[in-house]
Amino acid sequence: MSKAPAPKPARRARASQTQRIAYLVLGMHRSGTSAVTQLLALAGASLPANVMPGDEHNAKGYFEPWKIAIFDDERLRAAGSAWDDPFAFPFRPLPPDEERGWIDRALAMFDEEFGRATWPLMKDPRATVLLPFWRAVLAERGVTMRCVIPVRHPLAVAGSLARRDGFPPEKSVLVWSAYMLAAEAYTRDLPRAFVGYDALLSDWRGEVARIEAAHGAPLPGLTPAKAREIDGFLTADLRHNAGEDGLSKLGWAGEIAGSVYDWFATRAAGKSPSDKALQIAADKLAARQAEIGMLVSPAARDLAAARAELARTRDELTASETFRAELQAEMAKQRRYLEDGWRADLARLAKAQEELTWNQAVLEQVEIAVNEALTGG
Repeated sequence: MSKAPAPKPARRARASQTQRIAYLVLGMHRSGTSAVTQLLALAGASLPANVMPGDEHNAKGYFEPWKIAIFDDERLRAAGSAWDDPFAFPFRPLPPDEERGWIDRALAMFDEEFGRATWPLMKDPRATVLLPFWRAVLAERGVTMRCVIPVRHPLAVAGSLARRDGFPPEKSVLVWSAYMLAAEAYTRDLPRAFVGYDALLSDWRGEVARIEAAHGAPLPGLTPAKAREIDGFLTADLRHNAGEDGLSKLGWAGEIAGSVYDWFATRAAGKSPSDKALQIAADKLAARQAEIGMLVSPAARDLAAARAELARTRDELTASETFRAELQAEMAKQRRYLEDGWRADLARLAKAQEELTWNQAVLEQVEIAVNEALTGG
């Protein structure tokens, strides 16, 4: 497929001081959302206060609000789903009274993470399948939205999930399909840009021009100095799992993912494919959900709950081990203090005993001298 010319970037302009515009990075886990988020952060958007650190699966960092990620996991489970549920799309609303409680929690969390930032930058892949919920939250804060949707081959995502989570490729490409269908369906009325992950690594400036053209506005703070920083982190080593032909080998899961990927790849190349293919894929996914969803979704929810409980137990154990180590260190310190004090006391006692012995000897000599003087000896 020939590479479409990059559109001209939008003219530089500043948002008004009262206008708040959130950049939402949407899409599937392991699909380049972290790289896009770091780019947007360097280009002037504001990361949350509590960002998930990097690990062996993503050394450069996730740039993800870990508190919001935990919250989103809980909200998914409340509706009988989970982050790795192939049937997390379409969105599952809760009864109004119950949903109101979740919205209030989300409002407080958003305020905690972003304060009064003009350009809040939120990236949690789970928010993609929860986007109707988060749109309601942001609307209550008067925050408008611009969306960036990275596009990566589903088999590349599947390779990453196989290494990290042990998922079979059929499951991974189905979950990928659900997230990408959600990203497209829930943003049709919003400014949105589709970014090819491989194109981002090879020519990020061209992809930034696409983002700005799609949003009809420039990124808020992309300076030459920041551009040099972006050059430093968008490197080829981020391409861990290359996509490859093979979706046809994955049966109906691969068929759905293939049609979804073709649409997104075409859109990321700057073209305007018909939405018909996405609707057909969504209908096929819905049909499979009707057949086996009652077996898959509750199992995903329960497994997610077990993982969360295990994580909490691990954190508590880590905290307990840390406390024990600190207590042992304090006890050792006190023991050293007591031992040092005891040794000092022994030294003072020995010195006092030595002085007493010397004084006694002197006293005896004086007594002898006095007796001799009295007896005329």
